[in-house]
Amino acid sequence: MSSCNMFITTAQAAEQLGVSTSWLEKLRVSGFGPPYFKPSERRVFYRIEDLDVWMNSHRKTSTSDVSKGGGQ
Repeated sequence: MSSCNMFITTAQAAEQLGVSTSWLEKLRVSGFGPPYFKPSERRVFYRIEDLDVWMNSHRKTSTSDVSKGGGQ
Protein backbone atom coordinates (compact mmCIF):
# COMPACT_ATOMS: atom_id res chain seq x y z
CA MET A 1 0.00 0.00 0.00
CA SER A 2 1.45 3.41 -0.91
CA SER A 3 1.80 6.07 1.76
CA CYS A 4 -0.75 8.32 0.03
CA ASN A 5 -3.44 5.78 0.88
CA MET A 6 -2.38 5.20 4.47
CA PHE A 7 -4.69 6.52 7.14
CA ILE A 8 -3.50 7.14 10.67
CA THR A 9 -5.14 8.11 13.94
CA THR A 10 -4.95 11.50 15.63
CA ALA A 11 -2.32 10.17 18.05
CA GLN A 12 -0.19 8.87 15.18
CA ALA A 13 -0.62 12.12 13.24
CA ALA A 14 0.39 14.15 16.29
CA GLU A 15 3.49 12.01 16.72
CA GLN A 16 4.42 12.40 13.05
CA LEU A 17 3.97 16.18 13.23
CA GLY A 18 5.67 16.52 16.61
CA VAL A 19 2.65 18.12 18.29
CA SER A 20 0.13 17.11 20.93
CA THR A 21 -3.15 15.42 20.15
CA SER A 22 -5.00 18.27 21.88
CA TRP A 23 -3.34 20.80 19.57
CA LEU A 24 -4.49 18.81 16.52
CA GLU A 25 -8.00 18.65 17.99
CA LYS A 26 -7.99 22.45 18.43
CA LEU A 27 -6.86 22.85 14.81
CA ARG A 28 -9.82 20.71 13.68
CA VAL A 29 -12.22 22.99 15.55
CA SER A 30 -10.64 26.17 14.17
CA GLY A 31 -10.34 24.83 10.63
CA PHE A 32 -6.61 25.60 10.40
CA GLY A 33 -5.35 22.03 10.61
CA PRO A 34 -4.60 19.38 8.04
CA PRO A 35 -7.52 17.72 6.24
CA TYR A 36 -9.02 14.76 8.05
CA PHE A 37 -11.69 12.11 7.68
CA LYS A 38 -14.40 11.47 10.25
CA PRO A 39 -16.17 8.24 9.31
CA SER A 40 -18.06 8.16 12.61
CA GLU A 41 -18.74 10.37 15.61
CA ARG A 42 -15.70 9.15 17.55
CA ARG A 43 -13.21 8.23 14.83
CA VAL A 44 -10.87 10.65 13.06
CA PHE A 45 -8.22 9.70 10.54
CA TYR A 46 -5.56 11.60 8.67
CA ARG A 47 -3.98 10.70 5.38
CA ILE A 48 -0.17 10.78 5.59
CA GLU A 49 0.07 12.61 2.26
CA ASP A 50 -2.26 15.34 3.57
CA LEU A 51 -0.06 15.82 6.65
CA ASP A 52 3.00 16.24 4.43
CA VAL A 53 1.24 18.77 2.19
CA TRP A 54 -0.09 20.69 5.20
CA MET A 55 3.34 20.83 6.85
CA ASN A 56 4.97 22.02 3.62
CA SER A 57 2.35 24.77 3.29
CA HIS A 58 3.46 26.11 6.69
CA ARG A 59 7.17 26.31 5.94
CA LYS A 60 8.85 29.54 7.01
CA THR A 61 12.18 31.07 6.14
CA SER A 62 12.15 33.81 8.78
CA THR A 63 10.67 34.42 12.21
CA SER A 64 9.08 37.56 10.75
CA ASP A 65 7.00 35.52 8.27
CA VAL A 66 3.30 36.22 8.81
CA SER A 67 1.54 33.26 10.44
CA LYS A 68 -1.38 31.64 8.57
CA GLY A 69 -3.08 30.84 11.85
CA GLY A 70 -3.21 27.55 13.66
CA GLY A 71 -2.82 28.82 17.18
CA GLN A 72 0.92 29.31 17.25
